[in-house]
Amino acid sequence: MQQIQLELEGGGTLTVCLRASLDAMPTVKQRPLVLVVPGGGYSHVSPREGDPVALQFAAAGYHTAVLTYSVGEEARDYRPLRQLSEALGLLRQHAEEWHILPDKIAVCGFSAGGHLALSGAVLDIPGETAQQRPDAVILGYPVITAGAYAHRGSFVQLAGSEDAAAQRAFGLEDKITPDTPPVFVWHTMEDQTVPVENTLLLLTALRRAGVPCEAHLFEKGRHGTSISTAEVDAASAHRHHWVELALEWLGETFDFDLKENLSPFHPADAGVSRSSPQQGAKDWF
Repeated sequence: MQQIQLELEGGGTLTVCLRASLDAMPTVKQRPLVLVVPGGGYSHVSPREGDPVALQFAAAGYHTAVLTYSVGEEARDYRPLRQLSEALGLLRQHAEEWHILPDKIAVCGFSAGGHLALSGAVLDIPGETAQQRPDAVILGYPVITAGAYAHRGSFVQLAGSEDAAAQRAFGLEDKITPDTPPVFVWHTMEDQTVPVENTLLLLTALRRAGVPCEAHLFEKGRHGTSISTAEVDAASAHRHHWVELALEWLGETFDFDLKENLSPFHPADAGVSRSSPQQGAKDWF
């Protein structure tokens, strides 16, 4: 795999991993891409929801990318959303060179990263006339509402204020329209950090707007379980099924199905090495 890292305006980065385009594999000269958006409550970007997730999609034949976006005080003025739009624009700008199918780019976000991923599909950047949108959205335990079930810290970071009205501008359940791209979402019933009501509110809005969607609710699991393997310190063979379910859904949505590539990915098989994911309470977002 070829890796390319690009700097984004305001301090973000886009790390792109491209599967090879080879004459020996002529049926997959061009591929869809999955852009992974880790969570972190808009206070940090969790490594547990970046590289490990991207490798799952790479194993299924997708090009992948991971977005590192501005957090904390730097998350004001829609900066993370601006960086996501810039990242999507760069991917489409280089689509021919990098053998990306430009109309088959999905975002895959977790927790606050799920909020950012869905914002990229439904939230307008003030004054922006050329905002880039994803073609499909995959969400894990996403932050959706600024109301009673909010992950309040995320909205304080975005709005820069405790004011409820300022925070509501970033709530998403009332931004869904029939133009929203297809959505796959999963959550755990035991999540105490971002309550499952966030996903339930989203599903109600998607159904009302007639947006194609698929949802999976798992009984067990705290917040922030990523791909639910021992690597990310949240092993659950049952909950890990969300990966295969998402791959099947995305394959049908994008008409891209390489079933022989759906076996679990082992970095050593591809000569990929990386450091162990960081541990600590701050990563559980």
